[in-house]
Amino acid sequence: MLRVSTLCAIVAILFYFLQKVFSLAMTLLAIILALALEQIHPLGNRNRVLLVFTRYANYLERHLNAGRNRHGVLAWCLAVLPLAGFVWLIHGLLYKVTPALALIWDVAVLYLTMGFRHFSSALTEISVALAENRVVDARLALARWSGQPTSELEVNEISRLTIEQGVIDSYRHVFGTMFWFAVLPGPAGAVMYRMSNMLYQKWGGREEVLGEAFGRFARRFHEAIDWLPVRLTSASFAVMGDFEDAVFCWRSQAIAWGHYAYGILLASAAGAIGVKLGDPLRQDYTVKYRPELGVGDEADPDYLRRAVGLVWRSVVLWLAVILLLTLVQWLSLS
Repeated sequence: MLRVSTLCAIVAILFYFLQKVFSLAMTLLAIILALALEQIHPLGNRNRVLLVFTRYANYLERHLNAGRNRHGVLAWCLAVLPLAGFVWLIHGLLYKVTPALALIWDVAVLYLTMGFRHFSSALTEISVALAENRVVDARLALARWSGQPTSELEVNEISRLTIEQGVIDSYRHVFGTMFWFAVLPGPAGAVMYRMSNMLYQKWGGREEVLGEAFGRFARRFHEAIDWLPVRLTSASFAVMGDFEDAVFCWRSQAIAWGHYAYGILLASAAGAIGVKLGDPLRQDYTVKYRPELGVGDEADPDYLRRAVGLVWRSVVLWLAVILLLTLVQWLSLS
């Protein structure tokens, strides 16, 4: 009896480790395939799934926003949990049929929730316009992308704001989504993060500015799930760029930025590529004060390409870490 129970325990442990190895391998393959698919056929602003979700969020707000925090909690749960639960359930059902179908489902969900080309295409468009001295076109492209007034911006200001928007968008659309996809089972984490991020931007921002209690939960929840991936992303920027300057800017400058999490991302990215971000901007016929981030030279169109390169290198680093974890799990079985 003892030998049988021992054998069963060994088999159970081996099965557990095999599941872990296979899960990490599927995670890595799904991310690679989703990134490749988006390079071939980027969705851009034509993502109908996110547009439908936005309309649904607007519907919930119209019918549930009575100015109380508990109404915001209910609206958030109705917006996020059913969708995350649905994609997790489909993943589980397909996995029971064959892991290949579950992988296809994961790739499809990641393709719809990630958005590497969403920011890289806009950044490239602005970079090309500036390189060809089409400053007006660059201003218009930046205004469409960021939603900020750009008619008064000069070339260095356009470059600064473009890098800042690119770094923040790369985190929202790539790193944050990748992190929660890898942490939570199936693609539920990717869906939860992207939907939470959208609700944070729609509801949480108003809670910060206007004090609306309805968006308080959306803000606090998103700040909580952002804490670790923001710091891992910033650490990736430091490793793949100028480490000392990135860490220095992170520790000494990020706190001065209005949004601390974004301050960490921007300060570390600025230090990593050796460029100055932040600083005052001329918008709406006035000067908008912003603290200085980074060290080194003033931003120019050349730094736009460096910023994209930093993001790409950091993505590769994340994939390499997942691969390393997979190999470690596999070697522990041998």
